[in-house]
Amino acid sequence: MKPPPQHARREPASPWRRGVKAVAIVAAVVVVAAVAVGGFYAWSLTSRLQEASVPLKDAPVEPPALSEYSEPFAVLVVGTDECDDVVAAAFGPRCSDPENNGARNDVNMLLHVSADPRRVTVVSFPRDLQVGIPECTNKDGSVFGGTDRASINTAYEDGGLPCVADTISDLTGQSIPFAAKVSFGNVVNITDAIGGVEVCIGGDGIDDPDAGIKWDAGPRVVKGFDALAFLRTRTGIGDGSDLARIGNQQQYMSRLVNKLRSDDVLSNPGTLIGLANTAVNNIEPSESLADPIRIAQLAYTLKDVPFSEFTFVQYPVVDDPYDSNRVVPDEESAQVLFDALNSNAGLAITGAAGSNGGVVADPSVPTPEPTTPVEDTPAPDASASPDGSAAPGVVELPENVKGTKADQATCSAGNG
Repeated sequence: MKPPPQHARREPASPWRRGVKAVAIVAAVVVVAAVAVGGFYAWSLTSRLQEASVPLKDAPVEPPALSEYSEPFAVLVVGTDECDDVVAAAFGPRCSDPENNGARNDVNMLLHVSADPRRVTVVSFPRDLQVGIPECTNKDGSVFGGTDRASINTAYEDGGLPCVADTISDLTGQSIPFAAKVSFGNVVNITDAIGGVEVCIGGDGIDDPDAGIKWDAGPRVVKGFDALAFLRTRTGIGDGSDLARIGNQQQYMSRLVNKLRSDDVLSNPGTLIGLANTAVNNIEPSESLADPIRIAQLAYTLKDVPFSEFTFVQYPVVDDPYDSNRVVPDEESAQVLFDALNSNAGLAITGAAGSNGGVVADPSVPTPEPTTPVEDTPAPDASASPDGSAAPGVVELPENVKGTKADQATCSAGNG
Protein backbone atom coordinates (compact mmCIF):
# COMPACT_ATOMS: atom_id res chain seq x y z
CA MET A 1 0.00 0.00 0.00
CA LYS A 2 1.26 3.46 -0.88
CA PRO A 3 2.31 5.39 2.29
CA PRO A 4 0.45 8.62 3.05
CA PRO A 5 2.04 11.90 1.93
CA GLN A 6 4.12 13.39 4.73
CA HIS A 7 3.74 17.01 3.61
CA ALA A 8 6.26 18.58 5.94
CA ARG A 9 8.93 15.90 5.75
CA ARG A 10 10.91 17.82 3.16
CA GLU A 11 13.90 19.50 4.78
CA PRO A 12 13.48 23.29 4.99
CA ALA A 13 16.12 25.84 4.03
CA SER A 14 17.98 25.71 7.35
CA PRO A 15 17.99 23.49 10.46
CA TRP A 16 16.32 26.23 12.46
CA ARG A 17 13.23 26.02 10.26
CA ARG A 18 12.67 22.56 11.71
CA GLY A 19 12.26 24.11 15.15
CA VAL A 20 9.10 24.99 16.98
CA LYS A 21 6.04 25.44 14.80
CA ALA A 22 3.56 25.96 17.61
CA VAL A 23 4.20 29.17 19.48
CA ALA A 24 0.92 30.67 18.34
CA ILE A 25 -0.81 28.46 20.87
CA VAL A 26 0.37 30.86 23.54
CA ALA A 27 -1.27 33.89 22.02
CA ALA A 28 -4.45 31.97 21.26
CA VAL A 29 -4.74 31.33 24.95
CA VAL A 30 -4.07 34.97 25.92
CA VAL A 31 -7.67 35.87 25.13
CA VAL A 32 -8.88 32.73 26.88
CA ALA A 33 -6.78 33.58 29.93
CA ALA A 34 -8.30 37.03 29.94
CA VAL A 35 -11.71 35.38 30.14
CA ALA A 36 -11.32 34.62 33.80
CA VAL A 37 -9.52 37.66 35.10
CA GLY A 38 -11.16 40.56 33.30
CA GLY A 39 -8.19 42.09 31.56
CA PHE A 40 -5.55 40.34 33.71
CA TYR A 41 -3.44 43.29 34.85
CA ALA A 42 -3.51 44.85 31.40
CA TRP A 43 -3.85 48.48 32.42
CA SER A 44 -0.24 48.66 33.62
CA LEU A 45 0.96 47.04 30.39
CA THR A 46 -0.75 49.35 27.91
CA SER A 47 2.33 51.15 26.65
CA ARG A 48 4.13 47.92 25.77
CA LEU A 49 1.13 46.72 23.78
CA GLN A 50 0.71 49.95 21.85
CA GLU A 51 4.39 50.30 20.97
CA ALA A 52 4.33 47.00 19.07
CA SER A 53 0.88 47.31 17.49
CA VAL A 54 0.08 47.24 13.76
CA PRO A 55 -3.07 48.26 11.83
CA LEU A 56 -5.70 45.90 10.38
CA LYS A 57 -8.11 46.86 7.63
CA ASP A 58 -11.04 45.08 9.35
CA ALA A 59 -10.48 46.68 12.76
CA PRO A 60 -13.78 47.48 14.53
CA VAL A 61 -15.10 51.02 14.27
CA GLU A 62 -16.82 51.11 17.64
CA PRO A 63 -14.57 51.95 20.62
CA PRO A 64 -13.96 49.40 23.38
CA ALA A 65 -16.24 49.45 26.40
CA LEU A 66 -16.55 47.71 29.74
CA SER A 67 -19.39 45.53 28.51
CA GLU A 68 -19.86 42.40 26.43
CA TYR A 69 -18.73 42.60 22.79
CA SER A 70 -22.08 42.12 21.11
CA GLU A 71 -21.01 40.92 17.67
CA PRO A 72 -19.35 37.72 16.50
CA PHE A 73 -15.62 38.27 16.07
CA ALA A 74 -12.36 36.59 15.09
CA VAL A 75 -8.84 36.80 16.49
CA LEU A 76 -5.96 35.74 14.28
CA VAL A 77 -3.01 34.23 16.14
CA VAL A 78 0.31 33.96 14.32
CA GLY A 79 3.39 32.12 15.57
CA THR A 80 6.70 33.04 13.93
CA ASP A 81 10.01 31.20 13.88
CA GLU A 82 12.05 34.17 15.07
CA CYS A 83 15.28 33.59 16.95
CA ASP A 84 14.43 35.61 20.05
CA ASP A 85 16.55 35.99 23.18
CA VAL A 86 15.04 33.05 25.06
CA VAL A 87 15.81 30.45 22.42
CA ALA A 88 19.02 32.10 21.23
CA ALA A 89 20.59 31.33 24.59
CA ALA A 90 19.69 27.66 24.20
CA PHE A 91 20.39 27.16 20.49
CA GLY A 92 23.35 29.51 20.01
CA PRO A 93 24.90 28.67 16.61
CA ARG A 94 21.52 28.17 14.96
CA CYS A 95 20.61 31.75 15.77
CA SER A 96 23.73 33.14 14.12
CA ASP A 97 22.80 31.55 10.80
CA PRO A 98 22.11 34.39 8.31
CA GLU A 99 19.39 32.26 6.70
CA ASN A 100 17.32 32.72 9.84
CA ASN A 101 17.07 36.52 9.62
CA GLY A 102 13.58 36.39 8.15
CA ALA A 103 10.54 35.31 10.16
CA ARG A 104 7.88 32.97 8.83
CA ASN A 105 4.37 32.54 10.13
CA ASP A 106 4.73 28.79 10.64
CA VAL A 107 1.68 28.59 12.93
CA ASN A 108 -1.60 30.28 12.02
CA MET A 109 -4.78 29.94 14.06
CA LEU A 110 -8.08 31.72 13.60
CA LEU A 111 -10.07 31.98 16.83
CA HIS A 112 -13.71 32.44 15.83
CA VAL A 113 -16.24 33.52 18.48
CA SER A 114 -19.93 33.38 17.65
CA ALA A 115 -22.76 35.50 18.99
CA ASP A 116 -25.43 34.23 21.38
CA PRO A 117 -25.01 31.39 22.21
CA ARG A 118 -21.25 31.93 22.44
CA ARG A 119 -19.09 29.27 20.84
CA VAL A 120 -15.32 29.33 20.30
CA THR A 121 -13.72 27.56 17.33
CA VAL A 122 -9.98 27.55 16.70
CA VAL A 123 -9.04 26.74 13.09
CA SER A 124 -5.40 25.73 12.44
CA PHE A 125 -3.88 26.22 8.98
CA PRO A 126 -1.06 23.89 7.83
CA ARG A 127 2.14 25.85 7.19
CA ASP A 128 2.64 24.29 3.74
CA LEU A 129 -0.89 25.15 2.57
CA GLN A 130 -0.71 26.67 -0.90
CA VAL A 131 -2.78 29.85 -1.16
CA GLY A 132 -2.92 33.21 -2.88
CA ILE A 133 -1.25 36.09 -1.04
CA PRO A 134 -2.54 39.61 -1.77
CA GLU A 135 -0.49 42.76 -2.28
CA CYS A 136 1.03 43.75 1.06
CA THR A 137 3.05 46.67 2.40
CA ASN A 138 5.67 45.92 5.06
CA LYS A 139 6.68 48.14 7.98
CA ASP A 140 9.68 49.43 6.05
CA GLY A 141 7.43 50.61 3.22
CA SER A 142 8.42 47.87 0.80
CA VAL A 143 5.53 46.48 -1.26
CA PHE A 144 4.95 42.82 -2.05
CA GLY A 145 3.00 42.62 -5.29
CA GLY A 146 1.02 39.49 -4.41
CA THR A 147 0.96 36.00 -5.87
CA ASP A 148 -1.63 33.43 -6.86
CA ARG A 149 0.24 30.57 -5.20
CA ALA A 150 2.65 30.37 -2.27
CA SER A 151 2.99 28.61 1.06
CA ILE A 152 0.86 30.38 3.64
CA ASN A 153 3.86 30.62 5.96
CA THR A 154 5.56 33.17 3.69
CA ALA A 155 2.93 35.88 4.23
CA TYR A 156 4.59 37.36 7.33
CA GLU A 157 7.85 37.90 5.45
CA ASP A 158 5.87 39.57 2.66
CA GLY A 159 4.04 42.12 4.79
CA GLY A 160 3.96 41.37 8.50
CA LEU A 161 0.90 40.57 10.59
CA PRO A 162 -1.54 42.59 8.42
CA CYS A 163 -0.48 40.55 5.38
CA VAL A 164 -1.18 37.27 7.18
CA ALA A 165 -4.58 38.63 8.24
CA ASP A 166 -5.44 39.64 4.67
CA THR A 167 -4.29 36.26 3.33
CA ILE A 168 -6.42 34.25 5.74
CA SER A 169 -9.36 36.61 5.36
CA ASP A 170 -9.26 36.10 1.57
CA LEU A 171 -9.00 32.33 2.02
CA THR A 172 -11.84 31.95 4.52
CA GLY A 173 -14.11 34.88 3.74
CA GLN A 174 -13.91 35.89 7.42
CA SER A 175 -13.47 39.45 8.66
CA ILE A 176 -10.51 39.62 11.07
CA PRO A 177 -10.78 42.60 13.44
CA PHE A 178 -8.16 41.42 15.96
CA ALA A 179 -4.76 39.75 15.62
CA ALA A 180 -1.59 38.99 17.56
CA LYS A 181 1.84 37.64 16.69
CA VAL A 182 4.16 35.76 19.04
CA SER A 183 7.60 34.21 18.70
CA PHE A 184 9.43 31.11 19.93
CA GLY A 185 10.39 32.13 23.44
CA ASN A 186 6.83 32.71 24.61
CA VAL A 187 6.03 29.01 24.76
CA VAL A 188 8.89 28.55 27.22
CA ASN A 189 7.85 31.49 29.37
CA ILE A 190 4.10 30.90 29.36
CA THR A 191 4.31 27.32 30.60
CA ASP A 192 6.72 28.40 33.34
CA ALA A 193 4.38 31.25 34.31
CA ILE A 194 1.52 28.85 35.02
CA GLY A 195 3.60 26.04 36.48
CA GLY A 196 3.51 23.71 33.50
CA VAL A 197 0.84 21.82 31.58
CA GLU A 198 0.04 18.14 32.01
CA VAL A 199 -0.11 16.33 28.68
CA CYS A 200 -0.72 12.70 27.87
CA ILE A 201 1.77 10.55 25.96
CA GLY A 202 0.10 7.56 24.35
CA GLY A 203 1.06 4.72 22.04
CA ASP A 204 4.63 3.52 22.43
CA GLY A 205 5.91 6.81 23.81
CA ILE A 206 7.73 9.54 21.88
CA ASP A 207 11.26 9.02 20.59
CA ASP A 208 12.23 12.04 18.48
CA PRO A 209 15.92 12.99 18.44
CA ASP A 210 15.19 16.11 16.36
CA ALA A 211 13.00 17.47 19.15
CA GLY A 212 15.21 16.10 21.92
CA ILE A 213 12.49 13.82 23.28
CA LYS A 214 12.64 10.23 24.52
CA TRP A 215 9.60 9.90 26.76
CA ASP A 216 7.65 6.86 27.91
CA ALA A 217 3.87 6.65 27.57
CA GLY A 218 1.82 8.17 30.37
CA PRO A 219 0.93 11.59 31.83
CA ARG A 220 3.72 14.17 31.89
CA VAL A 221 3.90 17.77 33.10
CA VAL A 222 5.81 19.85 30.55
CA LYS A 223 7.21 23.31 31.12
CA GLY A 224 9.95 25.49 29.69
CA PHE A 225 11.98 23.77 26.99
CA ASP A 226 10.17 20.48 27.54
CA ALA A 227 6.99 22.23 26.37
CA LEU A 228 8.92 23.56 23.41
CA ALA A 229 10.13 20.07 22.57
CA PHE A 230 6.65 18.59 22.92
CA LEU A 231 5.17 21.15 20.55
CA ARG A 232 7.87 20.72 17.93
CA THR A 233 7.82 16.91 17.82
CA ARG A 234 6.79 15.53 14.46
CA THR A 235 8.63 12.31 13.66
CA GLY A 236 7.76 10.95 17.10
CA ILE A 237 3.98 10.98 16.61
CA GLY A 238 1.46 9.55 14.17
CA ASP A 239 2.77 9.29 10.62
CA GLY A 240 5.51 11.85 11.28
CA SER A 241 3.92 14.62 9.21
CA ASP A 242 3.26 18.26 9.97
CA LEU A 243 -0.47 17.50 9.88
CA ALA A 244 0.00 14.95 12.68
CA ARG A 245 1.82 17.61 14.65
CA ILE A 246 -1.21 19.93 14.40
CA GLY A 247 -3.36 17.30 16.13
CA ASN A 248 -0.78 16.98 18.88
CA GLN A 249 -0.62 20.76 19.29
CA GLN A 250 -4.39 20.81 19.69
CA GLN A 251 -4.06 18.37 22.59
CA TYR A 252 -1.65 20.80 24.26
CA MET A 253 -3.90 23.78 23.60
CA SER A 254 -6.98 22.01 24.95
CA ARG A 255 -5.15 21.07 28.15
CA LEU A 256 -3.70 24.57 28.43
CA VAL A 257 -7.19 26.09 28.18
CA ASN A 258 -8.33 23.79 30.97
CA LYS A 259 -5.30 24.75 33.09
CA LEU A 260 -5.87 28.46 32.55
CA ARG A 261 -9.52 28.13 33.58
CA SER A 262 -8.62 26.13 36.68
CA ASP A 263 -8.49 27.34 40.28
CA ASP A 264 -4.73 26.72 40.30
CA VAL A 265 -4.31 29.71 37.98
CA LEU A 266 -7.34 31.88 38.66
CA SER A 267 -6.92 31.97 42.42
CA ASN A 268 -3.22 32.87 42.34
CA PRO A 269 -2.61 36.61 41.75
CA GLY A 270 1.14 36.04 41.34
CA THR A 271 0.53 33.48 38.61
CA LEU A 272 -1.87 35.78 36.80
CA ILE A 273 0.50 38.74 36.93
CA GLY A 274 3.36 36.60 35.68
CA LEU A 275 1.17 35.31 32.86
CA ALA A 276 0.16 38.83 31.86
CA ASN A 277 3.74 40.09 31.80
CA THR A 278 4.93 37.08 29.85
CA ALA A 279 2.19 37.40 27.26
CA VAL A 280 2.52 41.13 26.69
CA ASN A 281 6.31 41.02 26.47
CA ASN A 282 6.12 38.56 23.59
CA ILE A 283 3.12 39.77 21.62
CA GLU A 284 2.90 42.05 18.60
CA PRO A 285 -0.82 42.93 18.61
CA SER A 286 -3.01 44.65 16.11
CA GLU A 287 -3.90 48.23 17.09
CA SER A 288 -7.42 46.98 17.76
CA LEU A 289 -6.11 44.59 20.41
CA ALA A 290 -3.58 46.96 22.02
CA ASP A 291 -6.08 48.40 24.47
CA PRO A 292 -6.67 46.93 27.94
CA ILE A 293 -10.34 47.89 27.85
CA ARG A 294 -10.76 45.91 24.63
CA ILE A 295 -8.99 42.92 26.17
CA ALA A 296 -11.29 43.11 29.17
CA GLN A 297 -14.30 43.42 26.88
CA LEU A 298 -13.39 40.29 24.93
CA ALA A 299 -12.64 38.52 28.20
CA TYR A 300 -16.06 39.35 29.57
CA THR A 301 -17.65 38.14 26.34
CA LEU A 302 -16.01 34.71 26.61
CA LYS A 303 -16.13 34.10 30.32
CA ASP A 304 -19.08 31.69 30.38
CA VAL A 305 -18.39 29.59 27.27
CA PRO A 306 -18.51 25.91 28.35
CA PHE A 307 -15.63 23.60 27.45
CA SER A 308 -17.97 21.60 25.22
CA GLU A 309 -18.28 24.67 22.99
CA PHE A 310 -14.52 25.12 22.52
CA THR A 311 -13.67 23.32 19.28
CA PHE A 312 -10.21 22.88 17.74
CA VAL A 313 -10.14 21.92 14.06
CA GLN A 314 -7.70 21.83 11.18
CA TYR A 315 -8.54 23.69 7.99
CA PRO A 316 -9.49 20.96 5.48
CA VAL A 317 -6.92 20.16 2.81
CA VAL A 318 -6.13 17.72 0.03
CA ASP A 319 -2.75 16.74 -1.37
CA ASP A 320 -1.18 19.23 -3.76
CA PRO A 321 -1.25 17.57 -7.21
CA TYR A 322 2.00 19.36 -8.11
CA ASP A 323 3.98 18.62 -4.92
CA SER A 324 3.32 15.71 -2.56
CA ASN A 325 5.06 17.59 0.27
CA ARG A 326 2.41 20.33 0.22
CA VAL A 327 -1.35 20.66 0.51
CA VAL A 328 -4.07 22.79 -1.09
CA PRO A 329 -7.48 23.89 0.25
CA ASP A 330 -10.43 21.54 0.13
CA GLU A 331 -12.81 24.37 -0.72
CA GLU A 332 -15.98 22.29 -0.50
CA SER A 333 -15.28 21.06 3.04
CA ALA A 334 -14.06 24.50 4.10
CA GLN A 335 -17.34 26.01 2.91
CA VAL A 336 -19.27 23.64 5.18
CA LEU A 337 -17.12 24.65 8.14
CA PHE A 338 -17.36 28.40 7.65
CA ASP A 339 -21.06 28.30 6.74
CA ALA A 340 -21.62 26.57 10.09
CA LEU A 341 -19.59 29.23 11.90
CA ASN A 342 -21.40 32.05 10.15
CA SER A 343 -24.81 30.60 11.08
CA ASN A 344 -23.70 29.89 14.67
CA ALA A 345 -24.42 26.20 14.44
CA GLY A 346 -23.09 23.67 16.87
CA LEU A 347 -20.25 21.62 15.41
CA ALA A 348 -20.18 17.83 15.38
CA ILE A 349 -16.77 16.37 14.49
CA THR A 350 -17.28 13.20 12.47
CA GLY A 351 -13.66 12.37 11.60
CA ALA A 352 -10.74 11.22 13.70
CA ALA A 353 -9.57 13.28 16.65
CA GLY A 354 -6.39 14.44 14.93
CA SER A 355 -4.95 14.55 11.45
CA ASN A 356 -2.60 11.81 10.26
CA GLY A 357 -2.74 9.90 13.52
CA GLY A 358 -1.31 12.68 15.69
CA VAL A 359 -3.44 11.87 18.73
CA VAL A 360 -5.59 9.07 20.12
CA ALA A 361 -8.35 9.07 22.72
CA ASP A 362 -7.13 9.12 26.33
CA PRO A 363 -8.09 5.65 27.62
CA SER A 364 -8.18 6.88 31.22
CA VAL A 365 -10.99 9.37 30.58
CA PRO A 366 -14.59 8.38 29.73
CA THR A 367 -15.70 9.46 26.28
CA PRO A 368 -18.20 12.39 26.39
CA GLU A 369 -21.76 11.71 25.33
CA PRO A 370 -22.10 12.17 21.55
CA THR A 371 -23.61 15.39 20.22
CA THR A 372 -27.35 15.17 19.55
CA PRO A 373 -27.86 14.13 15.91
CA VAL A 374 -28.91 16.85 13.49
CA GLU A 375 -32.34 15.41 12.87
CA ASP A 376 -33.15 15.33 16.60
CA THR A 377 -31.98 18.85 17.33
CA PRO A 378 -34.62 21.59 17.47
CA ALA A 379 -33.70 24.67 15.48
CA PRO A 380 -32.93 27.78 17.54
CA ASP A 381 -34.91 30.96 17.19
CA ALA A 382 -34.74 32.38 13.66
CA SER A 383 -33.05 35.51 14.98
CA ALA A 384 -29.89 33.46 15.55
CA SER A 385 -29.30 33.32 11.79
CA PRO A 386 -27.95 36.40 9.96
CA ASP A 387 -30.42 36.06 7.08
CA GLY A 388 -33.44 35.68 9.36
CA SER A 389 -33.98 31.98 8.67
CA ALA A 390 -33.82 29.30 11.34
CA ALA A 391 -30.20 28.49 12.16
CA PRO A 392 -29.22 24.82 12.19
CA GLY A 393 -28.85 23.17 15.58
CA VAL A 394 -25.78 21.05 14.84
CA VAL A 395 -23.77 20.68 11.63
CA GLU A 396 -21.80 17.50 11.02
CA LEU A 397 -18.44 18.55 9.66
CA PRO A 398 -16.84 16.61 6.78
CA GLU A 399 -14.46 13.85 7.90
CA ASN A 400 -11.38 15.76 6.78
CA VAL A 401 -12.15 18.63 9.18
CA LYS A 402 -10.19 16.91 11.92
CA GLY A 403 -10.33 18.12 15.49
CA THR A 404 -11.43 17.82 19.10
CA LYS A 405 -13.45 19.59 21.78
CA ALA A 406 -11.86 21.10 24.89
CA ASP A 407 -13.74 18.56 27.02
CA GLN A 408 -12.41 15.64 24.96
CA ALA A 409 -9.23 14.13 26.40
CA THR A 410 -6.61 12.92 23.92
CA CYS A 411 -3.05 11.61 24.08
CA SER A 412 -0.11 11.96 21.74
CA ALA A 413 0.00 9.00 19.37
CA GLY A 414 3.60 8.16 20.13
CA ASN A 415 5.25 5.90 17.57
CA GLY A 416 8.46 5.37 19.51
